[in-house]
Amino acid sequence: MDDWNDLRLVLAVARAGSLTGAAEALRVNHSTAFRRLGSLEQRLGVRLFERLPGGTYLATAAGERAAAAAERIETEAAALGRDIAGQDVRLTGRLRVTSSETLAFRLLTPAIRRFRDAHPGITVELVIDNRILSLSRREADIALRVMRPTEGDLHGRKLADIAWTVYASRELGVSGEDGLGILSHLPVIGWEDGVRGINAADWLGRHVPDTQIVYRTNSVVNQLVAARAGLGAAVLPCYLGDPEPDLVRLLGPVPDLSRELWIVTHADLRRTARVRAFFDIVGEALMAERALLTGMDQPGEQTTGEDQTGAMESG
Repeated sequence: MDDWNDLRLVLAVARAGSLTGAAEALRVNHSTAFRRLGSLEQRLGVRLFERLPGGTYLATAAGERAAAAAERIETEAAALGRDIAGQDVRLTGRLRVTSSETLAFRLLTPAIRRFRDAHPGITVELVIDNRILSLSRREADIALRVMRPTEGDLHGRKLADIAWTVYASRELGVSGEDGLGILSHLPVIGWEDGVRGINAADWLGRHVPDTQIVYRTNSVVNQLVAARAGLGAAVLPCYLGDPEPDLVRLLGPVPDLSRELWIVTHADLRRTARVRAFFDIVGEALMAERALLTGMDQPGEQTTGEDQTGAMESG
């Protein structure tokens, strides 16, 4: 196996558990991945994956061995790339950033415009993905995450707390009832059936029966649009819901829904010039929106003035 592309294919299939998922990860079509895997197994004279019903691919002992070797090579290649990139003092080149769709929709794009005005030689590639992409594997150079990073090889900075609450359109005729009881009178917009591990979806599951869910979507931006159209009440971050004139808060910020906004990179890249510049310009631009992020940007409410910034160093 002297072709790295063969090893990458084996690793992608092992990770995805399917040829379709591997093809998507490698950005090739399904027929190409199928042909390459078949050709590789024929050359080696061994089956690397068992084909199971439903399109599932299960690694054989040989497949597990090849995938493990591929992962080690990938790790070393990524480390080499980070070492070299970490010495880059140029304010030019490409910077790959990952963010949630809501942050990109409401706040991040204007901040990137400010960054590009200051450094026109840097091309920003924004990956909208609610998954946590791997910074160690260089799936992104910088991530904006809604939780404190736990990996020891990352460097980050907390920008603000993020408040969430429940919104509905004015036309729904919201009752004057206080507290969570107000939700019992309203149709509710929810997440796709079976979604777990998403804070807002889990909270809805605890407080709202399925019979009240009238519309489901896994896009928070689409939930905003649906609430604005009067389909029902939706759980939204305050920075998304508060600027909408046709929406009203049904509750104050809900403590159980609160998250943290962090800007994060790999420790090896923290001194790269374009990474430092992005941290400075975009980080400061997002911190300037702290009142909106924390849900305090409302008439009659005041920010506390408490410094929420911090630093998270790798051990």
